Amino acid sequence: MSAPSTHLPALQIGVLRGFAAVNAGLEQWLEAERDQLALWVPVALGAGIALWFMLPDPAAWRAAACLALAAALGGVALARHGRAARVVAVGGFCVLLGLALIWARAERVASGVLARPTIATFTAHVERVEPLVARGLVRVRLAPIRVLAVPERRGAPQPLPTLPAHLRVNLAEADVPTGLVPGATLLLSARLMPPPEPAVPGAYDYARTAWFDGIGATGRGFAPIRIVTGGGTAAEAGLRVRLSQHIQARAGGGGAGGIAAALATGDQGSIPMADNEAMRRSGLAHLLSVSGLHITAAVGAVMVLVMRLLALSPWLALRWRLPLIAAGAGALAAIGYTLLTGAEVPTIRSCVAALFVLVALALGREALTLRLVAAGAVVVLLLYPEALAGPSFQLSFAAVAAIIALNEHPMVRGWFAPREQSRRAGIVRGLASLLLTGIVVELALIPISLFHFQKAGVYGAVANIVAIPLTTFVTMPLEALALLFDCVGAGAPLWWATARSLDLLLWIAHTTTAIPGSVAPLPAMPGAAYGLMVAGGLWLALWRTRWRRLGLLPLAAGALWALLTPAPDVLVTGDGRHVAIRTARGDLALLRDRTGDYTADMLAENGGIEDLPVLMSEQPEARCSRDLCLMTRRAGGRDWRILATRSAYLVPAADLIAACVEADIVISERRLPRRCTPRWLRLDRTALARSGGVAIALGTASVRTVRHAGDRHPWVTVPVLEGRHGRFGRRGRSYRAKAERQ
Repeated sequence: MSAPSTHLPALQIGVLRGFAAVNAGLEQWLEAERDQLALWVPVALGAGIALWFMLPDPAAWRAAACLALAAALGGVALARHGRAARVVAVGGFCVLLGLALIWARAERVASGVLARPTIATFTAHVERVEPLVARGLVRVRLAPIRVLAVPERRGAPQPLPTLPAHLRVNLAEADVPTGLVPGATLLLSARLMPPPEPAVPGAYDYARTAWFDGIGATGRGFAPIRIVTGGGTAAEAGLRVRLSQHIQARAGGGGAGGIAAALATGDQGSIPMADNEAMRRSGLAHLLSVSGLHITAAVGAVMVLVMRLLALSPWLALRWRLPLIAAGAGALAAIGYTLLTGAEVPTIRSCVAALFVLVALALGREALTLRLVAAGAVVVLLLYPEALAGPSFQLSFAAVAAIIALNEHPMVRGWFAPREQSRRAGIVRGLASLLLTGIVVELALIPISLFHFQKAGVYGAVANIVAIPLTTFVTMPLEALALLFDCVGAGAPLWWATARSLDLLLWIAHTTTAIPGSVAPLPAMPGAAYGLMVAGGLWLALWRTRWRRLGLLPLAAGALWALLTPAPDVLVTGDGRHVAIRTARGDLALLRDRTGDYTADMLAENGGIEDLPVLMSEQPEARCSRDLCLMTRRAGGRDWRILATRSAYLVPAADLIAACVEADIVISERRLPRRCTPRWLRLDRTALARSGGVAIALGTASVRTVRHAGDRHPWVTVPVLEGRHGRFGRRGRSYRAKAERQ
């Protein structure tokens, strides 16, 4: 018994020495990285926001907040012992702040959400008018005033519903009354529905976006639509709308005019669908969203113009700091451009970054640094914490951070630093620099594109080598000059040149898209795999010592996980109407012969295929009638028999029950009889109401659903409005008073 007591002190000493060595190594590493520590403030802030989105309910959110606070207080208590404790303290407080910000934001924007689809005639204030010329629609944001009528049901009058505080309604161009401007009061009828959740796992979650935008219902209005009060002329439609219409008229119709309007005003509604898709698939869609490229070009042009004009006066040049005056003019241009284009998140981020750059230049500091990116991210997250979950925020910050991190690397700086050389060598090095930057940016954006859109452009880096200089140094200056010369009626030649440069841009997009394999599709990846890739990418980009290479491990693990995730063999939308089953050739076969383009594209993207789905009724492994389809799918070493209803007509109960017994999976938009018992899974109206959309991988017999038990995010268990007095969901009590006031 004496041996343990003899060796215990030595063991304790060894442990303490090991801990001291690790702590010393950690302190030495943090000291070497001290200039980079501030870059992790927005990361910790974003981690708190991400925790709120990932955790299911208030109990979990409170537990996470307590853990973050405990870590922060522990770090404060140990702060005198070294930098590591101070890092833990600051990180814990930032995580707590991020979680509190998004939770408070979700509470603050809460309003009633429509309970179920309804048709109503009502009056409403017009808050926003957004023409979608390419789709023949006008989208309006409305604030309902009073519900006047609803259709009778079975000859009996129905109680008037309580509409949400804000609606988003699409109107056909032919039904839009003359003089529709923000501030008008409309009388219209519309079919309204709650903001839709993702149709299948991995699809776009508009319900979450609508919650933070205050939208309680979406729908389609139909004639007659009448302006009750407040109608205006085209001159009162707002500067953005009038400028967009002017540019399209001068630059010509089609894709060139639509892109010209998007570059100046951010209005993408006039770009034809085919051109929009080509820009997206070729990796050039970022040119259509007003962001860093556009803000930089506008600020640079204004600064150069102001400097040149003021320098014409020797008196001003000798007595005033012209660069400071030009920087002030550039700041005003950035703010004005941001407001003109609708102040979207990428534009706000770019405006904030531009202002920081101008301040840094005025102070004589280095402007383009990762600290600038971090400061811009903090500002955006403090104002709009929900932006973290959207692709716009992630794509814009990832691109800028990748560019700056690459150019801050000593080896890259050595390669492309200015030096004495021939003009030809300078051009070659410049092109190589642009190509390398494009490749790094594409590598940074591919995981984000695959996670949010299930596809990514493969040749975007090459296309951007030509497209970015073309847009920055040719198209945008020509368009600015054309608008300037329009003041004296002499802009026609410049508009012609602008249109030709945009035709060249569209040719690049369509040519790139036409190359085989230009788009890399991938089924919806697990959120944990995406999180690993994001963590690895941040570790690589934000550290400077050799330990940054450890980021390759989570990055590779996440990528491998995403690639090995099996593609779903069966996709079922939440209403049960649309079913897609993978064929033996790898295509997706649609249950219904008449499926809309949007639904077909959505199912193809989430199924990980590039081409459009085929029809199930035309497949040799399927037997379809007008009311039922039975398809056999070989997976996991066995045959799966999948039965689905495909019409609204009732199948005789005895026949349906007999068919159910022989099937492994039965899917229907209707409520199935109790005796319909398939061998493995039954998805009818009752089951889908609980699960939402479903994705099934037959090889592993795994099922993923849109809805999850215990999820208490407000857009999932929303406060609903129904009937004359209003009825609220079980988790909606905290939102009731605010919804009633609105």
